[in-house]
Amino acid sequence: MTTLEVRGLTKDFSLRSGLRQSRFRAVDDVSFTLTPGRTVALVGESGSGKSTVARMIARLERPTAGEIVATRPDGTRVGDRDYRDHVQMVFQDPFASLNPFHTVEHHLARPLKLHGRTKGREDTRRTVEQLLERVNLTPAADIARRRPHELSGGQRQRVAIARALAPGARVVVADEPVSMLDVSIRLGVLNLLARLQREDDLAVLYITHDLATARHFSDEILVMYRGRVVERGPADEVILNPRHPYTRILAAAAPDPEARDRDRLREALGLEPAGGSTLPGDDPGCAFRDRCPSAMEICARRPEDVAVGPDHHVTCRLYPGDGRDARPAGDGTTAGRPA
Repeated sequence: MTTLEVRGLTKDFSLRSGLRQSRFRAVDDVSFTLTPGRTVALVGESGSGKSTVARMIARLERPTAGEIVATRPDGTRVGDRDYRDHVQMVFQDPFASLNPFHTVEHHLARPLKLHGRTKGREDTRRTVEQLLERVNLTPAADIARRRPHELSGGQRQRVAIARALAPGARVVVADEPVSMLDVSIRLGVLNLLARLQREDDLAVLYITHDLATARHFSDEILVMYRGRVVERGPADEVILNPRHPYTRILAAAAPDPEARDRDRLREALGLEPAGGSTLPGDDPGCAFRDRCPSAMEICARRPEDVAVGPDHHVTCRLYPGDGRDARPAGDGTTAGRPA
């Protein structure tokens, strides 16, 4: 089994406008660990840096700072040559990630050959059919002869999952794997990922903006905002007892047919917007302070990571730095100050 550790991951992009050149920080000091048999969900709105983290783990982007380390059960580090055998990615759009000119068999046979997983044409054909059967695509021989445009969206994504497993991957990065699929088939694909994880003891990074699926299909949740992790903890704890104002807004915005969204949002926050203009949102302070209903002057300084419960951490000035109290300071408005 393979454990993957992300340490202080940072990614900067250069922006050029005419003769001016600036820097944009897409990911800022992100750390977490993927362990066999467990799923970590990375949630947040579009543009929060989730997919950039995934692309760096898949080695499609080079980190500006930090490191990504994959280790075997005996503690030895997985070398660069073997890294892609251990870490594979399932992309968001299954049609764009499959070559329309090649058959399903070609898509699965190629990684098997490149990674030395099979010997000979017959062995490759048999392994391709076994992979298709594992992802519930039957009859396998018929599916193998088809091209991507002859499959449904759900079938294409199952082929993409089978392709990720073909090199013998032990860590799977699933970047919004069901967002491009019809609602009626999303559960089937997620259940497939969960079953494969149990059978192969995979470590899974599940990237999504859907808090409901993050809660039910992950063990731990990391909430990202503007490239930073603002809250992390066990899935149920983060969703049912969110501490950071941004996480509370995300949880309250989830559709609930039994509640009025506006009243539910106000009740979940338990806050009134701060009077006057909001604080500027540039570094080095809290990235969320220009939208936070409980922004304070002290938020202009970067907050620390604070423990608010067992394995539950939040990066917010509403909580004391020594972790003695898990409740927000004051009443949560601008009058409150951290102890």
